[in-house]
Amino acid sequence: MTELVGEVGGKLHTGRSRNDQVATDFRLWAMGAVDKLDEMLFVLQETLIEVAEQHTETVMPGYTHMQPAQPITAAHWLMSFFWMLDRDRDRLQSARERMAVSPLGSGALAGNPFAIDRQKIADELGFNSYSQNSLDAVSDRDFVADLLYVISLSATHLSRLAEDIIIYSNPLFGYITLNDRYSTGSSLMPQKRNADPMELMRGKAGRLIGNLAGFLATLKGLPSTYNKDLQEDKESLFDSVDTMHKLLPVVIAIVKTLQLNPEKMQDALGEELLATDLADYLVRKGLPFRQAHHVVGEVVRLGASANLNLSQIPLSQLQEISSLFASDVKDVFDFNSSVAQRSADGGTAPEAVKRQIENAKSKLKF
Repeated sequence: MTELVGEVGGKLHTGRSRNDQVATDFRLWAMGAVDKLDEMLFVLQETLIEVAEQHTETVMPGYTHMQPAQPITAAHWLMSFFWMLDRDRDRLQSARERMAVSPLGSGALAGNPFAIDRQKIADELGFNSYSQNSLDAVSDRDFVADLLYVISLSATHLSRLAEDIIIYSNPLFGYITLNDRYSTGSSLMPQKRNADPMELMRGKAGRLIGNLAGFLATLKGLPSTYNKDLQEDKESLFDSVDTMHKLLPVVIAIVKTLQLNPEKMQDALGEELLATDLADYLVRKGLPFRQAHHVVGEVVRLGASANLNLSQIPLSQLQEISSLFASDVKDVFDFNSSVAQRSADGGTAPEAVKRQIENAKSKLKF
């Protein structure tokens, strides 16, 4: 600075310390990092909507405990990740709000001896406010922990998406075909296509969680004000942000190029997925759900012992279990009808999912 403006440049350091200057610079860097991450998550949300809109009528098995549970629409599955990312973006903005506090003017630890206007300085640098305690200001790295947490949780959500894509692209399922550009052949087995980018996403989530845990361990034993241990804040946060910058474009590209296979999804729909619908049928006949659940359990056991699908069990045998079964029970065994019934907001019915997508678009302000 003195080379540029002469001796007056020496006044720049008046009342300042590396402690409050580095804390200020790092907050500004972190605020910029939040904005970039938010932008990338926004694009991924847009991409999920684009693919989901093509599959509001596509029925697939839904799973709990990785066991076939109930039929759902493929769009509903895709949109479940939209809302995870939406919470991630909310957390990013909340973290940004907390980090937009200027520590400049705190000096090394005791404050500034000159009559500076800290709010004006904060405003000019793009902060919302300034710190109220100089001892806290030079050592506060909560904003780093905040951002590491948001990144690690977002990576956890992306890891869950990756896991589903890995499973559903396995030929045993075949619900998804990955674009050749985003899968890798085996070095030995020519028939294999591996979802390697998704495996890397899943693996990197562990690294990002580790960055958070490691940094919290650094903070936990520090005495008051600035300590050199705090230089560890940069390596962990720089690595986490850089890792997300590498991962997110690939995840976006994979989602954008996903080929969903409705025929494979249809083939995987077994009538056991309609057992709950059968219980709901009895509920509509007036039977309390807990009793209906027990009755259908008997029906399922009967079908399994006779090696029959639920729809193949003769009506006379159903009526031996419950007199409430009538000829209209055959209407239960329709996957599209099952899905369509779940039309309450948040449900998997095509009309509910279309409303969900419109709500999602309004959040993104399409």
